[in-house]
Amino acid sequence: MSNFTHIDSNNQPGMVDVSPKDITRRTATAQSIIDVGPKVMALLADGDIQSKKGPVFHTAIIAGTMAAKKTSDLIPFCHPLPLDSAKFTINASSGTEISITCTCVTTGRTGIEMEALAGASAAALTIYDMCKAVSKEMIIRETKLLTKTGGKSDFQAS
Repeated sequence: MSNFTHIDSNNQPGMVDVSPKDITRRTATAQSIIDVGPKVMALLADGDIQSKKGPVFHTAIIAGTMAAKKTSDLIPFCHPLPLDSAKFTINASSGTEISITCTCVTTGRTGIEMEALAGASAAALTIYDMCKAVSKEMIIRETKLLTKTGGKSDFQAS
């Protein structure tokens, strides 16, 4: 018997049946870190980077929101969820790194971690896309779940 929830006793992949679960408020916050390097960071002014394609951080928030809303189209066994909220914070941290956090909220039978992770990831990819004309040496360092509430258990990254 597998410990993986998306593999049944016959070793077949599939969606988890969430129909017996209680409907609860569920939240998740994920973070992506992108190192944009000194050339791109030098363009940061007034809390954003202006490119020929438009404001980078604002566009990343829009792309991240779209990705969070479409997560079940991207990840095969994710349930389509009503997204009650998707909020982003994008900050230049020390040196050349930009931190993106995405917090998603739903009221439903299954968690919203994948939506938060997809949102933060898509925002990081959008920053890369919009800044690659300046430098292709950017590195998306990590994407991780920070917190999750609702359902059977809560989670807080250490």
